[in-house]
Amino acid sequence: MQLHDVRTADLGHKKKVRVGRGPGSGLGKTCGRGLKGATARSGWTMKASYEGGQMPLFRRLPKRGFRNGPFRQLFAVVNVSDLATFAPGSTIGPAELRAAGVLTGSGALPIKVLGDGQLSIALNLRADAFSKSALEKIAKAGGKAEWIGGAPKKPAPDFKKIEEEKKAKAADKGKSKEEKKPEGGKPAQAKPAEGGKAPKGPKAQEGKPAQAGTPKEQKPPKPPKAQAPKPPQAQAPKEKEPQAEAPKPPQVEAPKEPQAEAPKPPQVEAPKEPQARAPGPEVAEARQGLEAEAPGPAPEAEQKPPQQ
Repeated sequence: MQLHDVRTADLGHKKKVRVGRGPGSGLGKTCGRGLKGATARSGWTMKASYEGGQMPLFRRLPKRGFRNGPFRQLFAVVNVSDLATFAPGSTIGPAELRAAGVLTGSGALPIKVLGDGQLSIALNLRADAFSKSALEKIAKAGGKAEWIGGAPKKPAPDFKKIEEEKKAKAADKGKSKEEKKPEGGKPAQAKPAEGGKAPKGPKAQEGKPAQAGTPKEQKPPKPPKAQAPKPPQAQAPKEKEPQAEAPKPPQVEAPKEPQAEAPKPPQVEAPKEPQARAPGPEVAEARQGLEAEAPGPAPEAEQKPPQQ
């Protein structure tokens, strides 16, 4: 090992590679970036999720569940058990809680009091929110709870839920009435106890056996009374009073809209054939003159007998 081999002194001062200084360095013309494309341009950076064009890992993995990250509300939490160090009857707010070291973290977060633990001291607490169990324990100890931004508003009534409850109650009442009613819709008859008397009525008499003895005499039916016919009463004819007729309003006829007549197609007349005119007297005379001048048919030549 020689003195010039020792590199501890300049390991932290490595020289920067100078690119684009000729082909001898190997990083000359294109400076090691290749030819064209996005990687050869200035300002290009590769994303951490880029995997050379294949489907990246965050897209290959399935996503399940629900995340309320951008809409979640954070609180600086204080439990009821942390308030035992304060004097009874004192008023405690955000400044007192931080001074006592109960609150830690960012001061911009709202403060919420939870009901973990027990509280035996009456305190007047000022916070942004309280849990239901914390309010019960503070009131039980004789203290008071005060909201810094005002008490929260009551939620709007759920009218659909209220209507469903009413319908359920009405259905329960209808079922209870149907259960009370006997079968057939008639009131149930009380059964006689053993050794007791049977209830009176026509049905009870039907079930009794006939008593031995003389039958009872039946009375003959009474004849109907004859009623004298009433004379017809003459009714005077009622005169009808003339009723005054109300004058009828004059009927106004609505103006009729003019009906547009459809245009008739034009009639095309067929061309007439020219008629031959009768020849005049001059033409007739000329024809007669020509017929007179024309020679008659030539006489047939006498046929000579053939010479033998």
